[in-house]
Amino acid sequence: MNARKDRQNQILALIANEPIATQDELISKLREHGYEVTQATISRDIKDLKLIKQIGLDGKSIYSAGAREPDGYPNAAESILPGAITSTDFALNTCVIKTHAGMANAVGAALDSMNWDGILGTIAGDDTVFVLCRTETKARNFRDAINTLIGR
Repeated sequence: MNARKDRQNQILALIANEPIATQDELISKLREHGYEVTQATISRDIKDLKLIKQIGLDGKSIYSAGAREPDGYPNAAESILPGAITSTDFALNTCVIKTHAGMANAVGAALDSMNWDGILGTIAGDDTVFVLCRTETKARNFRDAINTLIGR
């Protein structure tokens, strides 16, 4: 097994067995296991592995290997959205999604991976995601679909 695959398997094992919230924590844990890594390497590994952040048992966001399917839809949506979204609304052709603090980027990435029809793009802050839709009707339908997906 090559060094990159070995390191990435170790990352998956670490996040499966303990809550890791930051890249610095992940770097520290990898170094404890004999891997000398940089932040840039970890950032690439996180992207390659399609790691996501989700709410842990203590209410803090942690890394998870949630989106494992190629299209990202079932796992990302089912694992991230219900626990991260606190409310949804829309105005004109924009849907506004409120999340727990620190979760908006993960929600935005999950939504982007779902390739919804009529969605032009997302902008995520710390606890808010703006979803720009083609029309007001698409925004309303999107909001309703998200509410159904998260059980509201």
